[in-house]
Amino acid sequence: MSEDPGFTLGIEEEYLLVDPATGGLAPAPEALMAECKAALGDAFSPEFLRCQVEVGTPVSATIADARGHLAHLRRTVAQVAANHGLAPISASCHPFGDWREQHHTDKDRYHQLSRDMAAVSRRMLICGMHVHVGIGSPAQRIDLMNQMTYFLPHLLALSASSPFWQGSDTGLASYRTTVFGGMPRTGLPPQFGSWDDFDRSVRALTDLGVIEDSSKIWWDLRPSSRFPTLETRVCDASPRLDDTITLAALIQATLRMLWRLSRQNQRWRQYDSFLIAENRWRAARHGMTEGLVDFGAGRIIPFAQVVEEWLALIAPDADALGSQPPVARTREMVATGGSAARQRAVLSRATAAGATRDEAMRELVRHLVQEFHQGL
Repeated sequence: MSEDPGFTLGIEEEYLLVDPATGGLAPAPEALMAECKAALGDAFSPEFLRCQVEVGTPVSATIADARGHLAHLRRTVAQVAANHGLAPISASCHPFGDWREQHHTDKDRYHQLSRDMAAVSRRMLICGMHVHVGIGSPAQRIDLMNQMTYFLPHLLALSASSPFWQGSDTGLASYRTTVFGGMPRTGLPPQFGSWDDFDRSVRALTDLGVIEDSSKIWWDLRPSSRFPTLETRVCDASPRLDDTITLAALIQATLRMLWRLSRQNQRWRQYDSFLIAENRWRAARHGMTEGLVDFGAGRIIPFAQVVEEWLALIAPDADALGSQPPVARTREMVATGGSAARQRAVLSRATAAGATRDEAMRELVRHLVQEFHQGL
C-alpha cells in the first residue's frame, strides 16, 4: 500500500442544450453531433436524451492539465452549439424542462436502458459530473473507496445545482439525487472487505445476466469498469468551470490524504452507511446552509467549519499535488452559497423586477448559459 498511485485525473461532464431565445431544451441536430465528434473525437459523445451531450478529458497528470483540457472541451461545445443556434448549460436539472417532452437517443444501448428501466429511465432529465482518480492497485481502490464514502455528502453539498424541477422550486439543493435514486444500484456504495468481495458481488449479477458488467452499477463512488480508477459520481453538474475544477481537486487531494494515512498505518474511521446517508440527505436537501453531522463530535457542524477542518486535513496533499489554488477556492464556493443559492437569487431578482414566472425562468436559463462560459 506504500507505492504512490499517481492520482492522475479524468473529468466527465454532461451538458444540456437549450434554445437561447426561449430557454427551452432543444434536441441536438445530427450536424451538431457530427461537428463536435469531428473536433473532439472520443472526448465527446451523445447521452441518453437527445438534448444532452457528454465530454470527458484525457488522462491528466495535474489539476492544471485537467482544467486546460476541460476548458477546451467547453469552448468547443459552446462554439459548435452556437453555430446551430443553441447553447449548452451545465446544471443537473433544467429549471423548467419537462421530461415527458424529451426523447432518448437512437442507439441500441439507450433503447435497452429504456426497456429495462421503463418510466424510471424516462425521467432521467438530469446531468452529473464524474471524476476519475488513477489508483492502480485494485485492493487499494476498494480500501480507499470504503474510507472516501465519508466525504461524499461534503462534495454533494458543494456541488448542488438542481433546485428546480419542471418549473417548480423543489425546496432541495440537489433534486437530481432523488430522480437518479429511482434507478437500481445507486446511492452510497456498500463496504467491501476486499477487491475479491467486490468482484464476487458483481459476478453474482453478471452471471445471472441481470447486468452486463459493473458499468451498470451507478453508485456515488465506484471502481471504474473501464479504467484503473476510482470514479466519484456524487456531484451535481457545475455551471462554472472553476467549480468543477475545485471539486476535482478536492477529490484528488482527499484520496491522497487517505492513502497517506495508510502509509502511517492509520485510516479514516468508517461509519455505517445509515449514518452517512443522513449527511447525504442533508446535503441534497440544504446544500451548504444547514451543516453536516460530525459523528465523532456528536453534533451538527456549520458547513463553513466542516470545510475548514477538511482543508486542514488535505493541505499537505494539495501541496504535494500542486493543487493549492483550486482547493483553497472551496472557501469562495462556500461564501457564495453554491449554484442552487445563485439560481434562486436570480429568479427572485427577476420576479422582484416585475418579470412573470415564465420570464424569470428564461432569465435563469440565460444566467446558466453565461456561467457556462465563465473562465473559458
